[in-house]
Amino acid sequence: MERRKHWNKMSVFWIVLLGLLSLCHAAPTTAPTMSPEDQDLAEGYLSQFYADVGMTNSTLRRIRNNSFTQDLQAMQAFFGLEVTGTLDKETVDVMKAPRCGVSDISRYGHFPGRPKWTKRLITYRITRYTPDLAQRQVDTTIAQAFQLYSDVIPLDFKQVTSGTADIMILFQSRYHGDFYPFDGAGGVLAHANSPGQGQGGDTHFDDDESWTLTQRGVNLLLVAAHEFGHALGLDHSRDRRALMYPTYQYVNTNGYRLPDDDRRGVQALYGSRTTVPTTAPKPEPPPNPEPEDPTEPPNPRDEQCSRELVFDAATSIRGDLYFFKNGYYWRKSSSFQGIRLTKVNRKWSRINYVDAAYEVPNENVVTSSCLSTGRQYWGVTGIAKTIMPGYPKSITNLGLPSSVSKVDAAVYVSSTGKTLIFANNKYWSYDERRNQMDSGYPRYITQDFPGIGSKVDAAFENYGYLYFSDGPRQSEYYLPYRRVMRVLLNYGWLNCY
Repeated sequence: MERRKHWNKMSVFWIVLLGLLSLCHAAPTTAPTMSPEDQDLAEGYLSQFYADVGMTNSTLRRIRNNSFTQDLQAMQAFFGLEVTGTLDKETVDVMKAPRCGVSDISRYGHFPGRPKWTKRLITYRITRYTPDLAQRQVDTTIAQAFQLYSDVIPLDFKQVTSGTADIMILFQSRYHGDFYPFDGAGGVLAHANSPGQGQGGDTHFDDDESWTLTQRGVNLLLVAAHEFGHALGLDHSRDRRALMYPTYQYVNTNGYRLPDDDRRGVQALYGSRTTVPTTAPKPEPPPNPEPEDPTEPPNPRDEQCSRELVFDAATSIRGDLYFFKNGYYWRKSSSFQGIRLTKVNRKWSRINYVDAAYEVPNENVVTSSCLSTGRQYWGVTGIAKTIMPGYPKSITNLGLPSSVSKVDAAVYVSSTGKTLIFANNKYWSYDERRNQMDSGYPRYITQDFPGIGSKVDAAFENYGYLYFSDGPRQSEYYLPYRRVMRVLLNYGWLNCY
């Protein structure tokens, strides 16, 4: 079973163990000036970061009720504070500092059992990006974070853009598909799993943070490099100068190299690199926008039943559901069994790739982006192969500003007669009866559709419900109640169980 690591070295464990043995009946001690809010903060902090995750619930409850002092002493010892077992202002200030979400007590330490990768080439994939930075900036920064390690250990890292990688990476706020929901801006910044099968090494960043490449906000390079330390098998360090220290602290990242404490820790697991890395962890370049010799897009058949499946677009057309991916689409119909996979340009010869799609009753318009520019859309009639005259057109004809380079998703809402068009973290409302954009837009997705996330990759309507996909996760949304009814995974629509 993987060990989830959030932003510890086992050297602190013996301190905690001795504390539990010698002070197991000590009563909580707090400074008289501490407020009830500070007391609640301290109890929650110690419960989250200083509870032995291997204990049963009943044992954990019994110890928590009797061990506030020793847990507090362990925390103070870990951070180099005066070990008093008394809740004071300096201790509370440390508890309030932004930090990694991994506990400071680990059964693995560093690590009895030593979970680590047993191969030399580790793949990673970013399934969902933050809107705070350009995608290319994120790719480059993540690659730089991995290179801090590949410079000193004999592992290489390679970014892939499809399938299941060894390390899956995403930016997401609040609940994001695991049992460790984020807590909003500040607090826990990110978390990662230790090496292992399945979700081992997977790394998540809280998208409620303001991610930057500078001193302002939260520096992505520093947090990513810290979390990838966990993904490689490192625990937290008590050395304040170490990258693996639990709380976030900005340092100048120009020419940044792995600190000595962290280098020694990761080399103890993997050994030292004696030669220049053979495979630099460069991000895969995006597709050439104007390829002279277009290559065949990867066939998504192998992704059909992946829990990490991300749709490019989705729509209903004459009662059938179409799910688009990498220049192909899956068609789900009540008129035939199974799921059919077809190349997009085999059905619509002038369309190679679909970013967004929607159906308007009696018109059945499918909006897609041109492979070369991303700024065009086509109208097609029903389920036929016929593209309507006058297409393609620029997406600015719909009333979108020229700053929008592509549409992420679109869906026609039958109860309102409006088409919702999503791009980045905003959306527009297009009135199909008046053939014009509604005034007052764009608006933020999180403002009007609470619970679905801040970005929509694909959207469609089915039996009165709206389905919004954000990465592999999908929200079943009931518009009259303005609430999420269920949270699903995309692959569930493709006869995968």
